[in-house]
Amino acid sequence: MIVTTAGKFNEKLIQKALTLCEEVQGTFVYRKNRSIASLQEQGNDYVLMVGVEKLTLYAPGSNEPVFFHPNSSMFRVKQLLRREHDPLVAAAQLTTGMTVLDCTVGLASDAIVCSLAVGETGSVTGIEKNPYLALLVREGLRAWDSSLPEMNEAMRRIVIETNDHLTALKKREDASVDVVYFDPMFEQSLDSPGLAGLKTVAAHTTITEEVLHEALRVAKCRVVMKDHYASSRFQAFPFHVYKRPSSKFHYGVIEKEARRTM
Repeated sequence: MIVTTAGKFNEKLIQKALTLCEEVQGTFVYRKNRSIASLQEQGNDYVLMVGVEKLTLYAPGSNEPVFFHPNSSMFRVKQLLRREHDPLVAAAQLTTGMTVLDCTVGLASDAIVCSLAVGETGSVTGIEKNPYLALLVREGLRAWDSSLPEMNEAMRRIVIETNDHLTALKKREDASVDVVYFDPMFEQSLDSPGLAGLKTVAAHTTITEEVLHEALRVAKCRVVMKDHYASSRFQAFPFHVYKRPSSKFHYGVIEKEARRTM
């Protein structure tokens, strides 16, 4: 990975970039007047641009920037604070004190909502296979100021683990978390500008029978999956699907006792 700074930088920003560069064992390059594209061509590698307020990640050969932002979790958190309905919280039956393992954390939008729902006495761990995306999200959760104290606290509580979800699940003991959650890349493409950059860096791993067996072993209560309404995964595995007529994605749930039928 190549690590550099934003166009406007000072010594403090350089030091921050150098610290992150050491963490990812990357190569630091002084920005000077060079474009991101020229840095990408130089090493045919990921480029992490360190700015004052955020980190921006570019995949090799892509000009789509990826940066941390709470995205839809912002208004979903506000809804929860008003004690309104959230479909994921309802499907997962999340309550204060529960533990959640988000196996496809991405930019952590769902993880933030889960963290708020389970509160201080609960916990949310997010799994991300791409180490550079994991770094981006970890730093974002640590530093982003949403102006909502409850949301800030929920973000700070989330733990990000760099791993693939099957390995992460195999490391865990039986019934060690209440809910295991998946939000895999949809088989059908959704035209969403917010997902364009993420698609260039996210791990495109599928959900297999082995993964679900491990998830049901680890889950104390249930496994939940968010997917496109036409996904073949809802037919391939014994999910009870909560259909949402106004939405292009549904939530599927396998309760713990369903493991015996797989």
